[in-house]
Amino acid sequence: MSIEALKNEVARQFGTPAVVIDLDVVERNIARVQALCDAAGIANRPHIKTHKSPVIAAMQRDAGARGITCQKLGEAEIMAEGGQDDILIAYNLLGEEKMARLGRLLSQVKVTVAADNPVVVAGLPEAAAIAGRDLDVVVECDTGRKRAGVETVAEAVALARDIASRPGLSFAGFMLYPPEDATAETQAFLDKATAGIREFGLEPRIVSTGGTPNLRNLGKIKGATEHRAGTSVFNDRMMLAAGVAGLEDCALTVYATVVSRAGPERGILDSGSKTLTSDTGGGLDGHGLILEHPQARIARFAEEHGFLDLSACNDRPSIGDVVRIVPNHVCVVVNMVDRLVTVRGDRIVGELPVAARGRLT
Repeated sequence: MSIEALKNEVARQFGTPAVVIDLDVVERNIARVQALCDAAGIANRPHIKTHKSPVIAAMQRDAGARGITCQKLGEAEIMAEGGQDDILIAYNLLGEEKMARLGRLLSQVKVTVAADNPVVVAGLPEAAAIAGRDLDVVVECDTGRKRAGVETVAEAVALARDIASRPGLSFAGFMLYPPEDATAETQAFLDKATAGIREFGLEPRIVSTGGTPNLRNLGKIKGATEHRAGTSVFNDRMMLAAGVAGLEDCALTVYATVVSRAGPERGILDSGSKTLTSDTGGGLDGHGLILEHPQARIARFAEEHGFLDLSACNDRPSIGDVVRIVPNHVCVVVNMVDRLVTVRGDRIVGELPVAARGRLT
């Protein structure tokens, strides 16, 4: 079957918009990341926020990953049900409801959680008490990204001591999400924080780094023990722009149909903000790359309409044409759908449920 025939068959069987993954490319991406981690002597702990699938998480584990990363407790619960037994939740967890759920999860599988403030730490012993076992906690540190994380070495040391002092909690180490150009600053922070906790008899068993763009920095941060990459399993337009993936590495595309050509330089796709999302990917031009018409721009959205600017195109699509779109930010696209259509090359394989879709708490 040709690619053109595949597009039409996907549209016939599943309708458009359809979110499609090529399992051959997925497997190649998984193997690549595992090989990079192995070569650097660092454990691979992939972030499942991109694929949200226990099936793909199992593929990563079978390829050599040592545990997984989840952003939310709900994702971790789904992954545990799917057979994952070593889970890092890389997010502050607060409140009685979440402590009850965390306690239940901890009683079933190994869980490590991140914290960047004493309020979060103060609530975690409740989960450990419910589980009847110690809970490992890493201190999240900000080394320049300005998202979450303690900003000073003194705060990191104080929070590590706080964790170690509480019943049922075990200080496990540090979690980092370094800016791609801040390796030296991150190393300085980590070295000082490690020296600081050692003065109090503590040791970082885990130093977790993250980010698909930081795969090119593997091995550069001395003391790192594991890495969390998520987007690398599918890749997207942001990873193309960052120079860490090529088109051949983009495993996920959105199949869309041109449903209107109301003017010579414009058109409408049946994929709007409810499919491709309005994420600009950090300043990218337009809302996705159309493989068949790379000079076309998805200029703006309504909920179900993708507005095409075809002014730069010599070869313009016709009504009824099915096109493939590399989204700006693949993680949010996956969270918009219940299933992924699976293919291998130009052959349809089946469907894969997005089991952790919408697990935002």
